[in-house]
Amino acid sequence: MNEEMNAKPKSNRAPVGSIQCENTSLNLLKANDFVAKAIKERLAHMLVLNICSSPGSGKTTLLQETGRRLKGQLNMAVLVGDPETDRDATRLKEAGVNALQIVTGGMCHIEAQMILQALDHIDLDNTDVLIIENVGNLVCPAAFDLGEDYRVTLLSATEGDDKPKKYPRMFLTSELMLISKSDLLPYVPFSVEAAGNDAKEINPDIETLAISTIKGDGMDQWCNWIRKKAQQKKQMKNALPQT
Repeated sequence: MNEEMNAKPKSNRAPVGSIQCENTSLNLLKANDFVAKAIKERLAHMLVLNICSSPGSGKTTLLQETGRRLKGQLNMAVLVGDPETDRDATRLKEAGVNALQIVTGGMCHIEAQMILQALDHIDLDNTDVLIIENVGNLVCPAAFDLGEDYRVTLLSATEGDDKPKKYPRMFLTSELMLISKSDLLPYVPFSVEAAGNDAKEINPDIETLAISTIKGDGMDQWCNWIRKKAQQKKQMKNALPQT
């Protein structure tokens, strides 16, 4: 099932029980998918992750800690999307992470053409992992493929465990759900099991991992997941016929 889903553009995936109506936005999504395909071809030698979540779920803090832990093991670059300011990119740079800010000018998501333009400002030859920190939003980013290998969605313990069913398309198009701020679980009404079960009903192939960047819980598993996927991507590239 996972192979069938990966073969289908994420812009075309719809939750079970829903219909997709013809409208003018479909032409935009088709154009986006065309650019996303070009990005995939250009970045065939590196792992590309698209990190999504609501605002304040801890994406930037997670990437700061991830950069620290992977330093000297994998060369990581981050493209940060926000409607305004370059604060998140500045935070990442202060943590020693190679980061570039994409200011969307009020748009609620990043589009593939923004990523394509930003690639000219990254040392691609010396990058093992490119991480896209998407605009904080569980709705719009779900429809736009950015040429990523995997989509990772954060769900904060402070948001409530009902979000997978409320925003199904985001979890349908994600390969991994990270339950962030897990150190707060003893103090908030959030069930990791309930969130995981709802996400699995929507997408049987999604994985779930609880993490805390403050206490470090789950961070080893998260970094091991990245290392494994980066190695698999490199092996796939090496297995391709040389042209």
